[in-house]
Amino acid sequence: MLTREDNELICRTGPGTLMGELWRRFWVPALMAWELPEPDCAPVRVRLLSEDMIAYRDSSGRVGLLAANCPHRGASLFFGRNEEDGLRCVYHGWKFDLQGNCVDMPNEPAESNFKHKIKHTSYPCMERAGIIWTYMGPKHLEPEMPQLPWMALNDDSRYTLKFLVECNFLQAMEGDIDNSHVAFAHGKIDPDTSKPFLDRMNFAGVRIPGQPATPYYISDKTPRGIIKDTEYGLMMGWRRTLDEDTYLWHINHWFMPHSTVMGTLKGGTFLSNMRVPIDDEHSWQFRIKWNTFRPLSEAELHEYKHGGTMFPELIPGTFRCVENRDNDYLVDREKQRTSLVTGIKSQTQQDRAVNEPPPTGPIYDRSKEHLGTSDAVIIQMRRTFLRAARALANGQEPYAAHHGSIYDVRPIDLDLKMNVPFEEGARQFLYGHRAR
Repeated sequence: MLTREDNELICRTGPGTLMGELWRRFWVPALMAWELPEPDCAPVRVRLLSEDMIAYRDSSGRVGLLAANCPHRGASLFFGRNEEDGLRCVYHGWKFDLQGNCVDMPNEPAESNFKHKIKHTSYPCMERAGIIWTYMGPKHLEPEMPQLPWMALNDDSRYTLKFLVECNFLQAMEGDIDNSHVAFAHGKIDPDTSKPFLDRMNFAGVRIPGQPATPYYISDKTPRGIIKDTEYGLMMGWRRTLDEDTYLWHINHWFMPHSTVMGTLKGGTFLSNMRVPIDDEHSWQFRIKWNTFRPLSEAELHEYKHGGTMFPELIPGTFRCVENRDNDYLVDREKQRTSLVTGIKSQTQQDRAVNEPPPTGPIYDRSKEHLGTSDAVIIQMRRTFLRAARALANGQEPYAAHHGSIYDVRPIDLDLKMNVPFEEGARQFLYGHRAR
């Protein structure tokens, strides 16, 4: 468990907080590129790390983020005119470029140099893999873009959805690295025994072309973990017994500060989650399915867009899920009795039902926890976050922020004979990844 003081430290990411300063040392995903579809399109409201901003794509197609309120008298720049490589406030006409420079001030005399004294808060943006990223830290410490293993893929090998999570980022992120919950929260009900089981194909998240569709049942619900500190965050190896002489190793990675990648059978489709604090009580989830070896199939894409299992269905025109806390995530008690452990359709919302308030609250009081051996990875991630935040407060910049190439590490599922050392079996898959 955490002390209440450490729980406050690790969950609060607003300006001036220790964790907020750590997050502001990295490029973070801000919005989907399609939210700004063309030059001079309508601006978009963005809230990240408890800061309100306006994103816009200028006449040259470049994207920027400005603080939400005009520095003149606080009018909202959301209503601004996006014109001629700048965003113009509709209250008095002050106009700002991507760097926050005031380039026009029509309500001041022509001879005035007042506009040159105005510098509005702005953050640089980069467009990568269909996502607009921003850096909100000190300009002279701008980091490298993380080379996450799915970012260099062709667009047809990757599918991404962004949606709202109504709790603190850490509650949601802890579920991404917690492998022991999978057989329960995401499990099915065996019709013969009425007990939970895990469909291996569902566990891997893909039906691999050329392999039989018959589910592979995994009965081992108490995975043993190997957790290793790395330059990028954590490597997590989870071992389950498949038969009398074979282990299944499920190898995941957590990348500081926002990403988790999950393994799959060789040739299969991987899963990645990115978590970004909106404020201390809400967060964004960017969920990516990606395949290093081939384009995503039509069947995969149809399920992702319309099936509502791997990706939640969204309320039209919003990023809020159809299954949400206001309707008890549309839990179906009959399905809970006969087919799904939770009775909730979407895997993401199966997690949200146990993470969002009530009863946990948007920030759970972790001083009340009772952690077991399966929670070792949760403990280690928290320690990593707290250690990095305190080190930064003492003047030590995070190494990962300035070494983007260390993020190019793949996850994988491996069947290994019990007499084969884990590191030996995994080495050929973990490193040297190159996108097609």
